[in-house]
This record gives sequence, C-alpha cells and structure tokens, in this order.
Amino acid sequence: QVQLVESGGGLVQPGGSLRLSCAASGSLFGIADMAWHHQAPGKQRELVAIIGSNGGTTYANSAKGRFTISRDNTKNTVYLQMSSLRPEDTAVYYCYANEFNRRWYDYWGQGTQVTVSL
Repeated sequence: QVQLVESGGGLVQPGGSLRLSCAASGSLFGIADMAWHHQAPGKQRELVAIIGSNGGTTYANSAKGRFTISRDNTKNTVYLQMSSLRPEDTAVYYCYANEFNRRWYDYWGQGTQVTVSL
C-alpha cells in the first residue's frame, strides 16, 4: 500500500505564491505518473498538472505559465510551484500517483487547502 502525504497549502493573497509538496511512502514498486488535481466547492475534481517518470509534463490551461510541476524520484516526491495566484485557484489540492505491478494502481492524498484571498 502506498501513502501520499501533501503539505504546503494555506492562505495567500492574490498574486502570491505557494509551493505544494507530496511525498509517497509505503510499498513502492515503481511510481509512474505523479500529478496534482484540485477541487473547488461544488465543482468536480480537475487535473492541474501531471508529470511522468521521464519528466514529461502536461498542464491545464488555467495553470500554464503560472504553475510548475516537478518531481524528485530519489525521494518519491512531487512538487507544485504556484505563482500569480488568483481567487479562482482556491480549492483543495490533491496529490495523485500511479504505479504498475501486474496491473495499474491509483493513489490519492488526503488533500491540502489552498485559499487565495485578501
């Protein structure tokens, strides 16, 4: 079983920055993709950014140019550097990872709240 633990959320003013971290631990076989999703109140969970094991990245249009996803494979950790934050970025941010061990397994963190407000 794999556990994902997020940290770094909080309250920030519009235009500010935050860095989220997510560390994977447990019975790791080989993490493939790592990603960040967010879910605002009353809305569906949406992909923010994803990074593959080879470092390839994909971003939601709303995140392009403002957010940067990165990972440290030696630490099984993924980061999300968020800049130029907007009130509409307010949401719970969830870490995601998958790995293949005879079949694909999906893992989710417990979520960390990001609030962008004056």
